[in-house]
Amino acid sequence: MAPIMQLVNLSRSFKVGRATVHAVDDVTLSIHEGEVVCLVGESGCGKTTTGKMAVGLLRPSSGEVRFRGQDIWKMNTRDFRVYRQAAQIIHQDPYSSLNPTQTVADIISAPLLRHGAARSRHAARDQVAELLHRVDMTPPDDYLDKYPHQLSGGQRQRVSVARALTVNPSFIMADEAVSMLDVSIRVSLLKMLGRFRSEMGMTYLFITHDLAVAKFFAWDGRIAVMYLGRVVEIGPTARLIGHPQHPYTQALLSALPEADPVATRQKERVQLRSMDVPSLMNIPRGCSFHPRCLLFEPGLCDVAAPQLVDIGHATEVACHVLARQHGLQ
Repeated sequence: MAPIMQLVNLSRSFKVGRATVHAVDDVTLSIHEGEVVCLVGESGCGKTTTGKMAVGLLRPSSGEVRFRGQDIWKMNTRDFRVYRQAAQIIHQDPYSSLNPTQTVADIISAPLLRHGAARSRHAARDQVAELLHRVDMTPPDDYLDKYPHQLSGGQRQRVSVARALTVNPSFIMADEAVSMLDVSIRVSLLKMLGRFRSEMGMTYLFITHDLAVAKFFAWDGRIAVMYLGRVVEIGPTARLIGHPQHPYTQALLSALPEADPVATRQKERVQLRSMDVPSLMNIPRGCSFHPRCLLFEPGLCDVAAPQLVDIGHATEVACHVLARQHGLQ
């Protein structure tokens, strides 16, 4: 089955004064229909930029974004409009992503009226009520005429989800969609998104810096680990969590707290060569992780950037040393 979304050698650079920031560098990633792929990594590693390119909000400097096999930037106007409805986004901040001067009914009905999904405001209001019920805001009449400032953070994010559902999307990019919510609210929202996957066949690119969230939401999906604009490891969630291969993935997991405080204190931490994260304006030559990596080998890791290679168990890793150990280099 062909992937619904493909990122092919995707790169994006920005000019900052006279310097060039390589926010995303040669990312290749395929996402199949009904799949959840979590993109994880430290803040500033290029996760959000990658997500914005996937949903057509940013044009790549090089590479392709293919939706159902078509390069979105080579689509005609009609096909691009269909794609933009099929690929929706849930923003990180439910406080700033909603218009404070509009009611919930106005916010959610706008795309319904714009795309002709509702023929009148009265019909749109009925559809908004159905959408609110779908995102567990019941009874809907209690929320239709409220403004964003009258809602909690979790309710605001549910309104954002309902707005994304108005055009019946098949692909959703969720950018840190639960990071600003209380832990108890996070779980209910993630369960709701998971329900849409089983009921509607929804496909997700879920961006988060929290491996615990990625583990919960994509347990039967995949996790892609990103570092300084490049994907360094990708594989099935259970495999990646249980048997991390790349040194950076191992370091991230070793820093993850356990539910048991005693287990957290006793957990062995991966000690890196350096705690300093290089600047995107001055990315190290070769493997960008080599200044911090315990597997670093001079003359190998600092010469050329490693490419993702399949090391078995549906896992790909970008590491010269691991590739050599598996006889792939």
